[in-house]
Amino acid sequence: MFNTMVNLSNCDTEPIHIPGQVQSHGFLLVIDHQNIIRFHSDNAVTYLTDHTIRLLGQHISDVESYLLANEPADFIASIIALGRNKGFEHSNPYAVTVKGSSFNLIIAPSDEFYLLEFEPAISDLNIDIQRVIGRSVSEILADKNLQRLLDNAAQQVRNIIEYDRVMIYRFAEDGHGEVIAEARNEDLESWLGLHYPASDIPQQARELYKKNLTRIIANVHTTPSRISAAPGYDKKPLDLTNSGIRAVSPIHIQYLKNMGVASSFSISLMYKKDLWGLIACHNYTPRFIDYRSRDSSKLIGQILSSALEFRQDEENQQVKQLLKTAVDQLSNDLLRKPTIGEALTSDQINLLNVVDAAGAVLTYDKEVHTLGNVPQQHDLQNLINWIKTHVDGSFFHTSELSKHYPGAEKIASVASGIMVAVLSRELSEYIIWFKPEQTHTITWAGNPEKNIEVDEQGMTHISPRHSFASWSQEISGKSKDWNPEEVLAATRLREEIFYAINQKANSIRELNEKLRQAYDELDTFSFTISHDLKNPLSTIKSYSQILLRNIELEPKGKQIVERIQAGADKMNVMINEVLEYSRLGRAAFKGGRVETEPIISELIKDLLVAYNVPDMEVNVGNTPDIYGDPVMISQVFANLIGNAVKYSLPAEKPTVSIEGRENEGKVIYSVKDNGIGIDNQFLSNVFDLFNRMDNARNIEGSGVGLAIVKRIVDKHDGRIWVESELDKGSTFFVEFDAANSGEER
Repeated sequence: MFNTMVNLSNCDTEPIHIPGQVQSHGFLLVIDHQNIIRFHSDNAVTYLTDHTIRLLGQHISDVESYLLANEPADFIASIIALGRNKGFEHSNPYAVTVKGSSFNLIIAPSDEFYLLEFEPAISDLNIDIQRVIGRSVSEILADKNLQRLLDNAAQQVRNIIEYDRVMIYRFAEDGHGEVIAEARNEDLESWLGLHYPASDIPQQARELYKKNLTRIIANVHTTPSRISAAPGYDKKPLDLTNSGIRAVSPIHIQYLKNMGVASSFSISLMYKKDLWGLIACHNYTPRFIDYRSRDSSKLIGQILSSALEFRQDEENQQVKQLLKTAVDQLSNDLLRKPTIGEALTSDQINLLNVVDAAGAVLTYDKEVHTLGNVPQQHDLQNLINWIKTHVDGSFFHTSELSKHYPGAEKIASVASGIMVAVLSRELSEYIIWFKPEQTHTITWAGNPEKNIEVDEQGMTHISPRHSFASWSQEISGKSKDWNPEEVLAATRLREEIFYAINQKANSIRELNEKLRQAYDELDTFSFTISHDLKNPLSTIKSYSQILLRNIELEPKGKQIVERIQAGADKMNVMINEVLEYSRLGRAAFKGGRVETEPIISELIKDLLVAYNVPDMEVNVGNTPDIYGDPVMISQVFANLIGNAVKYSLPAEKPTVSIEGRENEGKVIYSVKDNGIGIDNQFLSNVFDLFNRMDNARNIEGSGVGLAIVKRIVDKHDGRIWVESELDKGSTFFVEFDAANSGEER
């Protein structure tokens, strides 16, 4: 038959569902769908009245007369047909007589076979479990406190099955177990609070506990009976997953022997189809519980599982509602407040209310918001860099960061556990919650690391521990676990953030459209008003010129008319500049390489002549070419250089400097003067339409030029800013795309 050596490389995959043996207190026959015997345990022949009969290859009906007393012909075929219709779990067991003794026949499917298990109907128990179980269940459920509920359950199960020790054993997320309730003989040492490594009940064993809700090991000191197979059926091992008398792993048998346990019985405790724990029962002498009693005991496990599930769900619902309320509040804030950062971090309800965390970080829109206890800035940036390259998907959480992140030890006190919601990996936008390290001591039932032995060939083998003396271990680098309700709340918040971002994006698009329409209407209005003002202004100027020709006009009247004419000229200049400002809003952008050196040189010559300042010093440095609209660029330099010349005239030695420099695809020009300067309080308004400084009232100007420059720069997706000091001069900076960079667009 099938055989596997168990060592460190495969102990977690030991094929315990195909042991090739059964426990010796019962025997097994296995038939195919034609009712032909294909397997049997070797001890089956001892129950036949004619020991010479050959079992393998025989039809089950040919064996019944030698095996079963007082049963009709084709009895087994009939009850298999019944089981197929009703379900074997509802029809088992069948009371039969074998060699004058009462047996239970239990039938279970296994691939293309049926397992026929025969085990004694007589139990070692002194009571009828079915009769007392109702009262025991009432006792178990009498207390709503979870710990007292578990304590009651352990005591009531012990009262029923009379085992020496009954434990409630709960599995942790990593598979290791802890005794959380216990009822025992007074002469036994308490194991309450002891932890057992996951290797004591490995994963494949836990999977079987989910399928077989009770498990009996009647006597660890007996030798199991080997299973024989018919020719041609010995190539594939027989699956005994559904067998109640399936033999036990040799490792587990030795484990029980080392503990001094002679027999054990377990009842599975389930939570939403997962194995929550076990009611683990130990006896220090052999003890057998019959099938009907085990089935009744299973009811205790199912009722206790339901009670645990109800109380856990009740607790989860309270947590869920609390976290849901926080997410709902933040969802409202996300839509109501102007920015995502303000919505999630500024109020009493914030990111820390979404999960049970001690700190949180939001990195969004090039800003970092922190709440509570978080790593230092340098450590946080290193963590974010790691997240960007190592966290796949949109969500990640761990309560033991050191298993994933090399720098975890340095930040363990605040960030042993993290949960990450990815908003945008490309923009490094995340929400990160932090849980601090929770150092604590675990007391193990024996050193969990002392279960390895080396044989003569140097092979390492899992060996059941010989010592179960308490062994303490300090646990560090681990935080409190993230529970499913926290994960759910964080996931929902992430969805609400994306919804809010989309809503804000739509609002911005609508606002931009309204602004564009208003901008167009304002341009049209400005153009129309400016154009319509020109006619009455021309009339005013014409009549003022006629009046000046009148020789009879007194000197005072002549002076008044001249002021009217000067005012009309000034207003005409302003109207022309407003028209130019409006025209820029409608003007098409014609981009290309602009050679700035000839533009600047020509402007300087014209300005020096126009202002008649031959002694002014003008310094021109590098003049790199830029990308833009040639006409608009000329207007920018005309305004900036013209202002520099005009406002530096009051200086003792007027000086203007013009310099361009290229850097990373951009060109920044500076136009510097040593003129009257600008008061700091007015710098923020310097590019507004019709804005003029108090110290420039006596200098010619309309207050439109810099507004035109700003509008042109905006059309080029550039930047303009100013640095100035009153009475010492100003420097205007303007940034455009470099010629080569812009041509590649």
